[in-house]
Formats: sequence, C-alpha cells, structure tokens
Amino acid sequence: MSIKPDNFLLVDSNSEFSRGYAEYIRKHSHNKKSQLIAAGDNTRHLLKMMFDELIKDYSYCDFANEISVSELASYLNEHHNISGVLISSLDYHLANKEQQFIFNSLHPVRYLLEQQEDGGFSYQKLTDKANMNHLSCHGSIPNVGEDIEVSLCKLETD
Repeated sequence: MSIKPDNFLLVDSNSEFSRGYAEYIRKHSHNKKSQLIAAGDNTRHLLKMMFDELIKDYSYCDFANEISVSELASYLNEHHNISGVLISSLDYHLANKEQQFIFNSLHPVRYLLEQQEDGGFSYQKLTDKANMNHLSCHGSIPNVGEDIEVSLCKLETD
C-alpha cells in the first residue's frame, strides 16, 4: 500500500526508526520539503530532524501520559490540519490496551509502519475502532470523556 504522507503525524517512539522513515520519504519525494509532523519525548532528536529538514514541525509528547497527549492534540488542532497518524507497527502491537486506546484516539486515519528488508517501508491501515475525544488531533475537540464511534468509510467521504 502506498500513501501520500503530507501533514501526517509521525509518532516518534524510536529515534532510529523515525529518522530512517523520514529520510526514506525525503529521498522518494525527490527531496521536496517535508510535510511530516513528528511528536515524541526526545525533543533533541526531533529538533535535529527539523533542522535536517526531514520533518516540517515537531512537538514534545509523552504518549504514556494522557495530559501530554491532550496538550499535543490542542497544539495540532490549532496549528496543523493533520491528515492521519503513522505509528510503528511494532510499537502498536507491543502496546498495552491503555496505550492502544491513546493511539486510536489520535486520529480516525491511522497507518502502521513497518520497515522492509530492502530498506523500504510498508503501510497497513489500522482498522481498530477510532475514538474521538480530547486526545484527538482531528478537528474540533469533544468534551473530556465524550467518545464517539467513528466510521472510517463515512469520514473518507466527508
């Protein structure tokens, strides 16, 4: 599967993986200016990626902390129009239920990234239920605790 990752949020949970993905995207977009936004808890790494023009913007976020994720959502809703979220497949599958809930709350459009043996990356659309709540980086923010079941098919036609 191939996607155009413009204005996607890259969950930076592994610095080497994120840098490798951002370099891969830059190389295969004919060195066009990056449109990726990255978030994670290693701001030094994220700032270096921004200075290397591998990402458009970055934000600190501790994805294990709901308050930190809520602050990220507020920032992204105010300053960016996120098209979707990219998450390392390994990180998603190793996450506990609470962490997966947070990942599934970020945006209704989520893709799992996996690095291939040839150095490329594959995308797998995440079909787990999306949760629209105060952790969501997509449009207006519902009241805290208000979860809305989202139909991905319906959202894609809006």
